[in-house]
Amino acid sequence: MPKKWECVMIRPAAYCALLLSSSLLWSASASAVECRHALSIYDEAPRYAADFSHFDYVNPEAPKGGRLRQTPPGGSFDSLNPFIIQGTPAAGLGLIYDSLAESSADEPFTEYGLLAECMRVDPDGGWIEFQLRPEARFHDGQPVTSADVAFTFETLKTQGRPFYRAYYADILRIETPDPLRVRFYLGNPENRELPLIIGQVPILPAHFWAERDFTRPGLERPLGSGPYRIAEVDAGRRIVYQRVDNYWGADLPINRGRHNIDQMIYDYFRDSSVALEAFKAGRLDVRLEHIARHWATGYSGPALNSGEILLESIPHQNSSGMQGFFYNTRRPVLADARVRQALTLMFDFEWTNQQLFHGAYTRTTSYFSNSELASADLPSGLELEILNRFADQLPASLFTTPYRLPVTDGSGQLRREMREALNLLREAGWTLDGRRLVNAQGQQLRVELLMHDSAFERVVLPWRQNLERLGIRLDVRLVDTTQFLNRVRQFDYDMIISTLPQSLSPGNEQRDYFHSAFAQAADGRNLSGIQDPVVDALVEQLIAAPDRTTLVATARALDRVLLHGHYVLPHWHLPEHRVARHRRVQIPEVHPPFGLAMDSWWIAEE
Repeated sequence: MPKKWECVMIRPAAYCALLLSSSLLWSASASAVECRHALSIYDEAPRYAADFSHFDYVNPEAPKGGRLRQTPPGGSFDSLNPFIIQGTPAAGLGLIYDSLAESSADEPFTEYGLLAECMRVDPDGGWIEFQLRPEARFHDGQPVTSADVAFTFETLKTQGRPFYRAYYADILRIETPDPLRVRFYLGNPENRELPLIIGQVPILPAHFWAERDFTRPGLERPLGSGPYRIAEVDAGRRIVYQRVDNYWGADLPINRGRHNIDQMIYDYFRDSSVALEAFKAGRLDVRLEHIARHWATGYSGPALNSGEILLESIPHQNSSGMQGFFYNTRRPVLADARVRQALTLMFDFEWTNQQLFHGAYTRTTSYFSNSELASADLPSGLELEILNRFADQLPASLFTTPYRLPVTDGSGQLRREMREALNLLREAGWTLDGRRLVNAQGQQLRVELLMHDSAFERVVLPWRQNLERLGIRLDVRLVDTTQFLNRVRQFDYDMIISTLPQSLSPGNEQRDYFHSAFAQAADGRNLSGIQDPVVDALVEQLIAAPDRTTLVATARALDRVLLHGHYVLPHWHLPEHRVARHRRVQIPEVHPPFGLAMDSWWIAEE
């Protein structure tokens, strides 16, 4: 929109009159809509009223100070820009940025204003407007303005990871009528999640990036407006964040009792066992344990016996998402769903859980396990109605046979599974030639699992032995994190181990996970290369779900179609967080159900 001085100096009078009239109408339309302190996806009443003082799961009197040392997943980093495809970004970079709004950890999907004082939403779903706080500042003292917000979205969509183009595809345009107001016009009024995910984006300073190349990775410390700034960088080994003493938002109700620790330190270790020993030796303060063997037997010793180390299992109500071996259907050998299903049949979860995991895990049987979004048994009700629209494009078995993973007695004997797998492989054109399973050209069925963490080798080796009994060769290739990421971005893998996290309100991110448009997008999350028009349609219907009932039914339908496509060999999950901490690390008594809320912890100095 032209500025007022343009009317005074260079614009025709008629144009200025029209401009001023439009501006007044714009302001009138916005002022007629309530500016809310919180947003929820289906207009549910927020848990916290406009005059709330702090979240229930924090300690508002928590002391400030101390340091928290932890180790992130991945063995290294070479970039401080997490928004682009190049480079391996350091852990914790979200600490230096603020977003327009922020979710609470005790509600499924409700956001409260952070940089934004309040939000206005068009009753017809055509736009959302954020009213910025005049006190919001970047770390160099410059105010956060609507121009910074517009710059952030335009930059991420045009120069950021492919994920952003998928996530913000329904944003038509952005208007900034004044420095403290920014309005997003939305192309799909049915996309109820979009206003909330707009609020989640870390806001970047336009003046900082004006003379810098956003697309290049590097170790120059970026500028943010959040509760921490980067204090120290040792490339690939260590990054330290220092709490900002004069952080502009420290006294907001949304922040009270949070961001208590002065220094957040991430020390990198290439091996998880070495990191465990560093923790027991006092070089790390906290571990989120993901290895059952470590949790069961790895923490014994004087520090545990003396009470210096505390072990705590904290339950949660989050969807587990999908962790597993992801098959790359772009590879000819894995393009046939029968081959993928046969490989899955030969993984003995019950034996693995008993022998390697001390019986700790539950098998993942859905992309939304541990939630009401997971499909089960046969489709019925609204889910069946949704699937019937695509009946001529789906296998008949989807409607008559529930998706079932093999369940064994844990003895390691897979005779039944071997017979079923061989039948599938014969149907797909593979035959036994002595002890080798070969195709018509005499080539052995051979696949490679690409990994960057040696901790999974003990899980993979028994599976490899089972496949060898079928005449299939499984190679395991262990590479460093940088090489792993580069190969994944080039789709240069047969299988990888990965995770697709899921919220209780899935939406726009499903495009990046499963939509055909992102099957060839470098650094996208469509790891299996899924290209299915039914999946595409269900993803769009999920995003446009008008209410919770429709969302749940559509998620179940999408889940069922994906499972019957055999794109992943599902792993396992826990409905809890396993936290190992030194006793000086303090946690509030109230645990939120939808997040670990580590930003509410504090250090008790001795």
